[in-house]
Amino acid sequence: MSVAIVTGGSRGIGAATVRSLARAGYAVAINYARDAASAAALAGEVTAAGGRALALAGDVAEEEAVLALFRATHEALGPVTALVNNAGITGPTGPVSSLTAADLQRVFAVNVIGTILCAREAVRTMEPGSAIVNVSSLAARIGSAGEYVDYAASKAAVDTFTIGLAREVAPRGIRVNAVAPGLIDTEIHEAGRLDRLRGAVPLGRVGTADEVAAAICWLLSAHASYVTGSILEIGGGR
Repeated sequence: MSVAIVTGGSRGIGAATVRSLARAGYAVAINYARDAASAAALAGEVTAAGGRALALAGDVAEEEAVLALFRATHEALGPVTALVNNAGITGPTGPVSSLTAADLQRVFAVNVIGTILCAREAVRTMEPGSAIVNVSSLAARIGSAGEYVDYAASKAAVDTFTIGLAREVAPRGIRVNAVAPGLIDTEIHEAGRLDRLRGAVPLGRVGTADEVAAAICWLLSAHASYVTGSILEIGGGR
């Protein structure tokens, strides 16, 4: 059976991805940092539908938590064949002049170090045909001036890491790609932000978590067998 880990999998894009992967026949480890109730409910939903899922707590910015996540997944579900690095935070909204060192350290710890640690553990044991998808952001290209430039910079690091790791593990038959969502209707946005910015989207609307999940699942699937080192923008043309 194909086995996937989805970090930050209890809500939003992560939860939509868990549901899509479960429907595709994956056993799924749902990683979460704080929302135990949502993760447990999602695991129960997957199980009730005939799939296999378990909820596993852990802050991906902490190495020991990442090690425990992969160990528990292997023991309960089997060897990991797919990783979705979805866990991410924006930090406080505002100009660069308002940032603190603590803000920066936390954003980069989760978004960059967490992504790299999870990918490291995945590629240590993955077999040919396995795949990783990192969840980046359109912010990496547009910069998010006046809102969260630090978040945008962290996602740019994810893009670069995606390209580098893809080239490193391609000879082993492991593919690594990223998706870069734009304005997606999830809880990550502050109140009113989606309404304020939707006019900048050429398609004239915000996206859905299911639309991002569909792209992630395609990149993990055999239909994308010749795709690696790519960053797929899901931003409505923005």
